Amino acid sequence: MTNNPFPLPKDELLAAYRTMRTIRDFEERLHVEFAKGDIPGFVHLYAGEEACAAGIMSHLTDVDRIASTHRGHGHCIAKGVDVHAMMAEIYGKATGACRGKGGSMHIADLSKGMMGANGILGAGAPLICGAALAAKFRGDGGVGITFFGDGASNQGTVLESMNLAAIWNLPVIFVVENNGYAESTSVDYATAVDSYVDRASGFGLPGVTVDGTDFFAVYEAAGEIIKRAREGGGPALLECKMIRFFGHFEGDAQAYKAKGENDYNRTNRDCLKIFAGRVTSAGVVSAAEIALIDREVAALIDEAVGQAKGAPLPSARDLLTDVYVAY
Repeated sequence: MTNNPFPLPKDELLAAYRTMRTIRDFEERLHVEFAKGDIPGFVHLYAGEEACAAGIMSHLTDVDRIASTHRGHGHCIAKGVDVHAMMAEIYGKATGACRGKGGSMHIADLSKGMMGANGILGAGAPLICGAALAAKFRGDGGVGITFFGDGASNQGTVLESMNLAAIWNLPVIFVVENNGYAESTSVDYATAVDSYVDRASGFGLPGVTVDGTDFFAVYEAAGEIIKRAREGGGPALLECKMIRFFGHFEGDAQAYKAKGENDYNRTNRDCLKIFAGRVTSAGVVSAAEIALIDREVAALIDEAVGQAKGAPLPSARDLLTDVYVAY
């Protein structure tokens, strides 16, 4: 029997790969479908960043809450939101996760602890402080994870939330998804510190920077700080340095990137290739098992797109529903 050198058993390794493959195929398909003009609104793709979402969410349950970003499809899938409902939501259909009213940038599923993607930069940070405060009062061991990019990290809401989380000792993890660009502005130009860990230190928060293309690096670092938060140790920051394969939004010409940058990243920094290469070369997972997941996920995405296209649009009667909540 092959010795497993990884921190996860084989079935969980396969599950992690399936999550990343589902995110990748979902996003690659949206890239194609959006160009056809059938999808309303803007779309911001997560392709290339899958190891971050999968590595962190592997430690979470439905009790734990996450607050996402405008680039939120990967977070949704990794948190367990139904792929069919997500695709229908992006198409603006009544069968969507938010009945077609949220679209790509506002998918939410509270039953899965997914508080929503958010079109406002840095807006998830104060929201997750509220969720974490509730978890602290309930005493259920729940944690809150807020994601934001290198651009949104400069928003006052993020910095104020770090301060608040530190003062109240909240079980919050601040995750900086540093893909190098705030829309089209390089992080080197727009951020005064070399590491976001320096910012965390300013608020008395521990922080760590990891290679966001390495699932195992993310998984192990996230596991430690999430465990610490569950046990009352308070907030922390995790910076994942990674890349996005597509532009800031669909239609972005990416003129700010160096020639050949995307091709290089797909060849040398693809987190799925890195993960599959490691687990197969170690003999823990076979190439045939990887290929089977690839085929199954491809069929799932085909089915989700087909169902979304055939689903009904919201009716005029739906306009004023889901506006108020009765307690």
